[in-house]
Amino acid sequence: MRSDRDIERTPPKVHPDDERVVPMRLQRFLARAGVASRRGSEALMSAGRVSVNGEVKTELGTKVDPAVDQVAVDGVPVVLGVGAAYLMLNKPAGVLTTMSDPHGRPCVADIMPVRSYPGLFPVGRLDMDTTGLLLFTTDGDLGHALLHPSRHVWKTYVAVVDGVCREGDLEPLRRGITLDDGPCQPARCALLAERDVRDIAPHGLRAGTTAVRIEIREGRKNQVKRMLSKIGHPVLRLHRLRFGPLELNDLPCGSWRELTPAEVAALQSTPAVEEISA
Repeated sequence: MRSDRDIERTPPKVHPDDERVVPMRLQRFLARAGVASRRGSEALMSAGRVSVNGEVKTELGTKVDPAVDQVAVDGVPVVLGVGAAYLMLNKPAGVLTTMSDPHGRPCVADIMPVRSYPGLFPVGRLDMDTTGLLLFTTDGDLGHALLHPSRHVWKTYVAVVDGVCREGDLEPLRRGITLDDGPCQPARCALLAERDVRDIAPHGLRAGTTAVRIEIREGRKNQVKRMLSKIGHPVLRLHRLRFGPLELNDLPCGSWRELTPAEVAALQSTPAVEEISA
């Protein structure tokens, strides 16, 4: 796993005649630098995390001159031209999907290179004991599009469940099961052989358990766990393999990497993002 020291980002030179040097609102500057969306940048300012020339700025009307002023988020310099960041984490168990925890529990910010990527945030969340693919970005607009309540992208999980689950047990999930907070969209489900779950069950499945692959488009709290419990098969282990077009492949547990340009392009061209951005 790489550390913050492994990343060196060289600020681009800004010519005095470049249109970018025109004084602009600070939140617009942050958004154009790829730190966060305009609204997310305002939240960073309100939280006292943004400074200009060493002085914290919380006034949303603050203007900056990119050719002269030195802007920083959490002490990390921000410049135009670097662009938004897109990273993938294979989240380990026992880690909260939050950038800070008042109780001092382990959180994803302890793993991710937050100082190298000011404004980094997780797109959605995984439960503390759930492992697997978690997307991070500084692109607030993309994050919003991917999580829009009516157009979530497909997410693929592997679950080890209690009991011997049979194909017929999965039919309610395929039709669209109803939970206490309303009906679910139909899920794609399949039973898996023991050889297919070595990543989350390296010592094999114990007697009386079953491996299930499930794909959903929604993102309600504990949704997969509640769906499988509703059909009588409580989840013992849950691992996310895929988020939209992104796949974990051989990324080790607890490690992160930047997305490739092809992966970023695939995310940006998903129907969910295109429909929201239109």
